[in-house]
Amino acid sequence: MPVEASLASGGPLGIDHRVHYDNSGIWKRSNQKTLMYGTIFTVGAGALAFGDHDQLGDTFWRSVDAMVVSGVTAEGLKYAFGRERPSQTDDPNRFFKHGQSFPSGEVAAISAAVTPFIATYGNDHPAVYALALLPAYDAVARVKVHGHWQSDVLVGAAIGTGVGIWASRRDSPLIVGWLPGGFSVGYVHHFKP
Repeated sequence: MPVEASLASGGPLGIDHRVHYDNSGIWKRSNQKTLMYGTIFTVGAGALAFGDHDQLGDTFWRSVDAMVVSGVTAEGLKYAFGRERPSQTDDPNRFFKHGQSFPSGEVAAISAAVTPFIATYGNDHPAVYALALLPAYDAVARVKVHGHWQSDVLVGAAIGTGVGIWASRRDSPLIVGWLPGGFSVGYVHHFKP
């Protein structure tokens, strides 16, 4: 077997291969959707409820920023690379074929959502690092249901984590700055007696 063929058979990182299909139990696609929509709801509701008035609200808004930026980034890369999913082909090298596999937008979004909380609260409350299990679970689950290759979820996690760190280090949340008059007081603080 030529060297080129053996290197090319594993995708861009040389690690991609189909795993045994498993859409049951914890790995069910419906559980993945529940995690994704639950993350969107929790981050959005937390941002609106707490505003940018305190550290918790500020962190929720930074998660909103990170999810939006990583979502736009992942979607743009999907169109640019056009990689086919494992459900469409057994060849991990099928790029530029109008696919939507590379990178994983879900893993990017969930990674982006949890990273600001880990960056803000991790040193004082180490249990917050357990939030990293959410994108790790989603990454494994997406590979098991043949929604993504291994490199898709790794790159998605890297995008989400990187954007989450960027959002955490900004002087203020990006989207709050775009809102008319900001959003300094959320519903929780607005209706306090």
